[in-house]
Amino acid sequence: MTTTIDTAETKTFAAETSRVLQLMIHALYTNRDIFLRELISNASDACDKLRYESQSNNGLMGDEPDLKIHIAYDEKAKTLTIADTGIGMNREDLIAHLGTIAKSGTSEFLSQMTGDASKDVNLIGQFGVGFYSAFMVADRVTVESRKAGEKQAWQWDSDGLGTYEIKPAAARARGTSITLHMKKDAKEYLDRHKLGHIVSTYSDHISFPITLTDEEGVTHNLNDGSAIWTRPKSEVTDEQYHAFYRDVSHSPEKPWAVFHNKAEGKTEYTSLLFVPGIKPFDLFHPERKRRVKLYVKRVYITDEGVELVPPYLRFLRGVIDSADLPLNISRETLQKSPVLDKIRESVTSKVLGEFKKRAEKEPAEYAKFWDNFGAALKEGLCEANSPREKILEACRFYSSTSPEQLISLADYKSRMREGQEAIYFLTGDTLATLKNSPQLEGFTKRGIEVLLLTDHVDDFWPNVTQKFGELPFSSVTKSGADLEKFKLDDEAEQAEEKAESSDAVKKLCEVMEQLFGDAVSAVRTTRKLSDTPICLGVTEGAMDMRMERFLADHKQLPKRAAKLVEINPTHAIITSLANEVSAHGITSKTEDALWLLFDQALIAEGEPVTDAIAFSRRLGGFLAKGIAG
Repeated sequence: MTTTIDTAETKTFAAETSRVLQLMIHALYTNRDIFLRELISNASDACDKLRYESQSNNGLMGDEPDLKIHIAYDEKAKTLTIADTGIGMNREDLIAHLGTIAKSGTSEFLSQMTGDASKDVNLIGQFGVGFYSAFMVADRVTVESRKAGEKQAWQWDSDGLGTYEIKPAAARARGTSITLHMKKDAKEYLDRHKLGHIVSTYSDHISFPITLTDEEGVTHNLNDGSAIWTRPKSEVTDEQYHAFYRDVSHSPEKPWAVFHNKAEGKTEYTSLLFVPGIKPFDLFHPERKRRVKLYVKRVYITDEGVELVPPYLRFLRGVIDSADLPLNISRETLQKSPVLDKIRESVTSKVLGEFKKRAEKEPAEYAKFWDNFGAALKEGLCEANSPREKILEACRFYSSTSPEQLISLADYKSRMREGQEAIYFLTGDTLATLKNSPQLEGFTKRGIEVLLLTDHVDDFWPNVTQKFGELPFSSVTKSGADLEKFKLDDEAEQAEEKAESSDAVKKLCEVMEQLFGDAVSAVRTTRKLSDTPICLGVTEGAMDMRMERFLADHKQLPKRAAKLVEINPTHAIITSLANEVSAHGITSKTEDALWLLFDQALIAEGEPVTDAIAFSRRLGGFLAKGIAG
């Protein structure tokens, strides 16, 4: 029901809306032509919604059965009007849609604005501000609308400077008309040829007729009027694909990839999907939405509440048009539809297959995609029913032997050492940190490649996915990462064996366990280290340190586990300390040295030191002795 209000009301824009309006008024877009694309896109959505709603309520169409978009301009009055015969809006809709930006990630979007037009243009485009782009060319915007099925029409009016007015309007046809009172520097948009060029460039794919009435009262058809995804690929140009992408993504750049497929057989559907060329600002926002629209026989159904693509492919933009679903299907029924399940499975398989092909044929281009969307794609490895093997085939990684160039798991497998039975990996915050990690030393010394993983999802998926083919994933931080089978030269091998069996080293391990107490679970020798005296490890079956830290930071763990300490028995510092403890027992000097080593190992893994004040005192003491000596 519409609230009946006889007088005009003046309302204040929501705070985030005012900020976006200010950005628009100052024309951060380098290409102002897009305002028309945005308004036509909104008009098309309004027509789509009415066409869908009318499937279950024929009365909504009333005496105007045609769905269309019309443009008119008046050079004398300096106005441009975009009108549609779509679903229309009542008072509540106008307030909700034009007075507030009710989108997830609004604060994040605004926080990323820099004031640099060249950078902010992409952010604004991704956010899809739509209607507000009108203020780039207009001093004032007037909206008149009547919602389908209702009698009362409403008018919304604003100069975009902080407030808007809303009031009842005179009787009018169903739908919405938006009148722009043009700025002095926007007169170029009051020209038939200019408007026609913009429509043909950006909106030719719109499936509703777009017409324009010129200054002489002649009406011109401006678009083809057929849904672009229904055309054969051979008849669609790159420019037309890009124009449609800009419409569905609200982003000005070209897509990274276009996937246009028609599936026939038991399940028939057409899909036209795009991979963005830049990362959407809300890719990892908790309230993110997928932006693939569902059509049934070219009738728009929905793009909300239905999983057309899995969450890890949420960056895809475009449409899926089914020939097998009924037009009057409800959103509740869609959520349980076996037809939709088959479409989602088929689309996912095709997209992952395309990723694999592109990665193999154009590795440099694929690296750009991976930088933007690799972390999201790897989320699929954590899902129970996802095609993990296909996802892994599309995954790319940096490694200890390839820290500058991405490799596939097939590449890794082809370079494995004879006798190697696992794919080794190491997680961390940055590539620079991982490349210098002491955890790699023993592996590097033996010519064993280690994957370097820096995304948060990398803390989880190896534990869920577990294998690539028959090869298990194994973290190098696990104490069971077996290096003994990979022999060094005789002299180095004998030195390691001798050091490990040394009574002095064994005694040192016992002393360190007593000294560190509950802070450690055990102290052991390791062949993992080469140039470093000490590191932290993880026992078999325990979680990696970075994953533990992540869960603890998010209050998902009651307490942190005690650390496993691994020492390098061949390192000069360790052998010296072992001999000192063996000869004289624990002294204040050796105690300080051992605590410094332990804190050094904690720092190397990004862990907090046990006692910052004591650490500072001990370090200062050793520095003083070194300088004085």
